[in-house]
Amino acid sequence: MSATSITSNPGWNASTTAEEVASALSSSIAGKTILVTGVLPGGLGAHFVNVISAHHPKLLILADRSGPKLAEFAQELETAHPGVAIRTLEIDLSSQAEIRKAAAEVLSWPEAIDVLVNNAGVMSPTYQKTADGLEIHFGTNYIGHFLFTNLIMPKLLESKSSPRVVNVSSDGHRLSDIRWDDLNFQDGKVYNMWRAYGQSKTALMLFSVELAHRLGSKGFRTFSIHPGAIWTNLSRFTSDKDWAGLKALDQELGHKQGSEELKTKNFSQGTATHVVAAFDPKLDEHNGVYLQDCQLAPSEEVEPYAVDKASAKRLWSLSEKIVGQSFSY
Repeated sequence: MSATSITSNPGWNASTTAEEVASALSSSIAGKTILVTGVLPGGLGAHFVNVISAHHPKLLILADRSGPKLAEFAQELETAHPGVAIRTLEIDLSSQAEIRKAAAEVLSWPEAIDVLVNNAGVMSPTYQKTADGLEIHFGTNYIGHFLFTNLIMPKLLESKSSPRVVNVSSDGHRLSDIRWDDLNFQDGKVYNMWRAYGQSKTALMLFSVELAHRLGSKGFRTFSIHPGAIWTNLSRFTSDKDWAGLKALDQELGHKQGSEELKTKNFSQGTATHVVAAFDPKLDEHNGVYLQDCQLAPSEEVEPYAVDKASAKRLWSLSEKIVGQSFSY
């Protein structure tokens, strides 16, 4: 492996498991208060919190939409890992009003937050809008996390251990830049689920770029990641026809994925990069970067528009207009 690895182990790769990484970074997990969105069983968030629970975090805050399912999962975690403090937070990232309500609850708690993992996401074959009239992918995957992260920023900045935000993006960012003049796909008339998904994942990468720019001098660290292709509950509504549509779009855009077989990971491999991004101290000098396979993503795997500093600044301003609130740091 390259000697220029920016992570603690140059040998970590696509096959590395979250359990291996967490064991190596155990001392960086211990004592931390960690908030993770999108944690219901069947997804990457649940596997991630299960893995890190074995390494003595101070408090795990599990955030998702379904209160009863959350409570059930929290109980399972407490049984599997006695002694780990767990708290649940109901949040619907497709509603700005609900996000504000959840953020107010977080701000009322006494603890600082050391790590926020923006893991929740949607993937919709049909055109849908959020409660605020935004295309569902952009409105939930990105704007939901943009608003929530900024609203709870005071808690992150209280952290004594260099707070971190991990934005779970995807190599799907290759499918679309930000559609600056048509975020909503002409109200669904020109909707393509893969372009919509891609736009939201590009937005999450740009979010990390701008957060790093605005807050890096305060000791704040942020990274975006591609977990890999994993069969999770995110893809449960996706048909063979939809997957064929992805292949066709990649061919149209001239991407290698249009002619390659999809390489998949299991849950342990799929959450390994989450653990690296959330806890590896070696990343401190590389604020805002995009990771995949537990390492810095190769430049040929990153679309320039997804890490463009001018675009990151422009998206921040646009996002502030969308949520009706400015966040100055």
